[in-house]
Amino acid sequence: MSELYAARRTRLRDRCAATGSAAALISRPANVRYLTACAPPGAALLLGPSDDLLLCGRPLSGDPSEGRPVDDVRVSVLPGRGGDPVVAGADLAAKAGADTLAVEEHHLTVTRHRALSQVAPQLRLADLACAVEAQRLVKDDDEIACLRISAEIADQALGELLESILVGRTERHLALELERRLVDHGADGPAFPTSVATGPNSGRPGHLPTDRRVEEGDFLSVCLGANYRGYRCEIGRTFVIGTTPSDWQIELYDLVFTAQRAGREALAPGVECREVDRITRHVLDAAGYGERLGPWTGHGVGLEIDEDPQLSPAAMGKLDACVPVTVEPGVHIPGRGGVRIDDTLVVRPEADGGPELLTITTKELLAL
Repeated sequence: MSELYAARRTRLRDRCAATGSAAALISRPANVRYLTACAPPGAALLLGPSDDLLLCGRPLSGDPSEGRPVDDVRVSVLPGRGGDPVVAGADLAAKAGADTLAVEEHHLTVTRHRALSQVAPQLRLADLACAVEAQRLVKDDDEIACLRISAEIADQALGELLESILVGRTERHLALELERRLVDHGADGPAFPTSVATGPNSGRPGHLPTDRRVEEGDFLSVCLGANYRGYRCEIGRTFVIGTTPSDWQIELYDLVFTAQRAGREALAPGVECREVDRITRHVLDAAGYGERLGPWTGHGVGLEIDEDPQLSPAAMGKLDACVPVTVEPGVHIPGRGGVRIDDTLVVRPEADGGPELLTITTKELLAL
């Protein structure tokens, strides 16, 4: 496993050397974890010509959600409290004789940037830009394996909830139970705050759980994800509670299902990201619901729940193989209800069977 992370750091080191930087300072947590397997709060990675140092503001806690650093990365805990690993990294780079330090300017605050200049005024700061994010875009086999397990955990948690009694329970209670079940099945925690929306609340995109109780005839819309070894998936499903769905519920569900299927089937290497959005959105536009769709059809997932690529009307670039994305169209009617169907998939060429579906909970409109 250490070899995998060493190869990632070597690719980044070579890129820095090609632009004239002998050292790099990585501060974005997901990027630190991608390169070291560990990301304690506030930690920074100082990438040198031959030696790599993980700087931490406090001792490692052993919390699984933070990960555990690979053996070939030295760990240094700053003395005392209140020290900034990023500033300490710049100071060490300067003392080691570096004249240029590549930093993630898109992650540094103005205050931190100023502190770097003060602690090492002789050091020229170069922008690393999103070089690590670009490396993270295409996932390797180990990353996809973690995403598969993450999706399996989310499927298990959701499946167990659907077998329980739901009427009379609050949205907040159901969300907490789902998050507990994620941990019970091996997740480090939820990938993001779990969303449970019932009845008219399902007509509000981005709804956060409340004390509203589940009632007969409600739409129940659930969106959750598991965090497994830092990798995060996403699944969203909509059901009807306790009775045969009404005609309007069936019509709305079938429409979103058709749009979501169109988006899933459009995923292939070389396809423009905005084309996936256009194909999905066209189904809803044709039915008069285009304005109900959010600003995007989906997005990448991995060490963060919202990564590149973005599947949106203004998205640039094309899909690559081995890139995991969500396809998550929804139609939300204020005051009445809504439907959202959300899957995590890995882009694959047609010769390999097409997109790999990671979240497999049924998309049939069930009456629970």
